[in-house]
Amino acid sequence: MEGVDVPSYFVCPISLEIMKDPVTVATGITYDRESIEQWLKSSSDCPVTKLALPKDTDLTPNHTLRRLIQAWCTINASNGVDRIPTPKSPLNKIHVLKLIQELSIPRLQLKSLMKLAVLASESDKNRKCMVEAGLTKPIVAFILKSCAEINSDGFEEALSILHQISTVSTDEFKVLVMEKQEFIHLLTRVLRAKDNNNEIMRTHAVSILKSTIEVSSVGVLQKLNLDFFKTIVKIVKESISHQATKSALHILFESCQLSQNKLKIIEANAVLELIELELTIPEKRITELIFGILDGLCSCADGRAKFLEHAGGIALISKRMIRVSPVVDDFAIKILASICKFSARNEVLQEMLNVGVWRYWKPYGLLGFSTTVIKNAVRAF
Repeated sequence: MEGVDVPSYFVCPISLEIMKDPVTVATGITYDRESIEQWLKSSSDCPVTKLALPKDTDLTPNHTLRRLIQAWCTINASNGVDRIPTPKSPLNKIHVLKLIQELSIPRLQLKSLMKLAVLASESDKNRKCMVEAGLTKPIVAFILKSCAEINSDGFEEALSILHQISTVSTDEFKVLVMEKQEFIHLLTRVLRAKDNNNEIMRTHAVSILKSTIEVSSVGVLQKLNLDFFKTIVKIVKESISHQATKSALHILFESCQLSQNKLKIIEANAVLELIELELTIPEKRITELIFGILDGLCSCADGRAKFLEHAGGIALISKRMIRVSPVVDDFAIKILASICKFSARNEVLQEMLNVGVWRYWKPYGLLGFSTTVIKNAVRAF
């Protein structure tokens, strides 16, 4: 394209590149669709005029300009200019409603689910359109109806769709979870099934389960049993995918806010698996979640005992302090404080001294938990 003069009105004012899908906003200025949609995520003003745009402003396709750009690209093809393909029409409610109707027709169900899954994966705008068209309820109903056979036709596609749209349908999703409490049991079955080696399906299931737990009432969280937590800890241990691991950690973090769940999580061997995971996959957000869960579990005697059983527990705390984030530092100090206050055996304090925990003694005010042994340790250090 060197040496080719591009007409200024073919260029998007935001990206400064030739527009592939020109759309006009309420102020009369034309932009490339992708650029203006990205802009409107963080601003409500027109980039050129600085005038406020209406909420949920319409982006009107400028077909005439698009055809001019395509014709110009064709003429200049010999100069290395690629032709701009005709963009797809934006998804609308009418099309989604048609696909929803087809879900109730057995012979069309699978085809409809496959189309919806593709559309949901394409963009946030598509997912928002699907939610506004009322897709969440029929998808949940389909999943519940298919729960007898998790490998049935369309089940994986339905999970994929719900995984995609649950992030933009919080209110409706919350209502459905309250109405259908067996939904948690179904998702747990998907994760627990011995013949289910489909990592994508399991990742979607645990992600939806995370969204479910986040909007569940205290009453629902109190009913979570030991088998549930064993299943979630197994997901943490297996590390089937990065997303699945983070979702499982979120579930444990939310659940351990209730004291009655802490003992179940501890019994599910979460403490040891969390330490092992942190030693294997250190990453800021995962570390923050792990330390947050460990802080909650170490408020119990059983949790502290399990933590101290692991040969690398205290060393891990020392290694992460002042190296990851203030959030991790706060959780780490709480863990150390609980151990110093309630489990300060000589051998524990000696290990703290050996791994260098005392470097953080004065800055964080841990001297308030001193005992004769601690004083001696500090003096020796």
